[in-house]
Amino acid sequence: MITVTDTGSLTIRDVPATMQAAVYRGINDIRVEEVPVPAIGPGEVLVRIHSCGICGTDLKKIHSGSHAAPRIFGHEMAGVIAAVGDKVTDWKVGDRVMAFHHVPCGKGCYYCRKKTYSQCDTYKRVGCTAGFEPSGGGFAEYIRVMDWIVERGLVAIPDHVPFEQALWIEPVNTCFKAIHKLHLAADETVLVIGQGSIGILLAALARRTGATVLTADLYASRHQTAAQFDLHHPIYADKEDPIAIVKSQTEGRGADVVIVAVAGNALIRTAMEAVRFGGRVLLFAATQRSEVTIDPSAICMDEKSLIGSYSSSAEVQQEASQLVLNGYTDHFDLTRLISHRFPLERAAEAIAFASEPKPDSMKIVIQP
Repeated sequence: MITVTDTGSLTIRDVPATMQAAVYRGINDIRVEEVPVPAIGPGEVLVRIHSCGICGTDLKKIHSGSHAAPRIFGHEMAGVIAAVGDKVTDWKVGDRVMAFHHVPCGKGCYYCRKKTYSQCDTYKRVGCTAGFEPSGGGFAEYIRVMDWIVERGLVAIPDHVPFEQALWIEPVNTCFKAIHKLHLAADETVLVIGQGSIGILLAALARRTGATVLTADLYASRHQTAAQFDLHHPIYADKEDPIAIVKSQTEGRGADVVIVAVAGNALIRTAMEAVRFGGRVLLFAATQRSEVTIDPSAICMDEKSLIGSYSSSAEVQQEASQLVLNGYTDHFDLTRLISHRFPLERAAEAIAFASEPKPDSMKIVIQP
């Protein structure tokens, strides 16, 4: 049995035999249940969750039935190590950590050599679980972190950094990877469509390259939040034409880069029309498999590039982690993007709320 205090607003008590978890039982069916605390093996650690963000991919899985039930989702998580297995030497009970749920093999497989880490077979294995088929597990009180994640996917959280800041390490990594793919230059103009929390992250990271960044969203309140991250070129898409505004700002050319940070296909055509000849359109939120009609001449004759970016990258892990951990005291306070917090027993309500975005809703967080 373990007792640790002084872990920065989270106390580890004796680890119980059972815990609460939000269990996915079928399409749109989340139930808070009592389940066993997962046992850990050699090289593994048990983490008590403080905060876990609700990601759009969690919602997609819950609503689409793409994954067989039962499962416990949640992967934007931070907490404290509650137990360590044999052969764990670099971590101890009481360490404050965030855990990636995917990491690549790092052993020179084809996709790792090509730096396409999210396609590595090891990367596609989920290494964190609160029970059932490994699926992240952050919507629970405790998670088991498997040995290959302990080796390459745990990040220490300094005492002065809140857990609510640290849970952004994984989503910031995914956005950082996307921005790296674009190779932005300081003389370029970027349009980011969608100013939810991920759209704001993408826009803020794009701005750090020196590029001029325009942001489009339907809701004025989201532009107000974006302004806290020095994003001061809003397009109010409920009453303004983003294509016309972007062209007026670029001598009629269109944006050098358009980033689509809204799920679904409806805005892909807008993005293709808003980007200049020879420009790049990046799809960040289009993770739902479906068909969309695209004019092939825009890609061939107009030389517009359509790019995808999905999940995180080991290549930017260190840089992205430090950006988040240092950012809390360096004008990159991401806790400002958290609009609502729910206790674990209200997880079903939290997921339903996150599924119907409101003007004042940004990142929704579940806190056991």
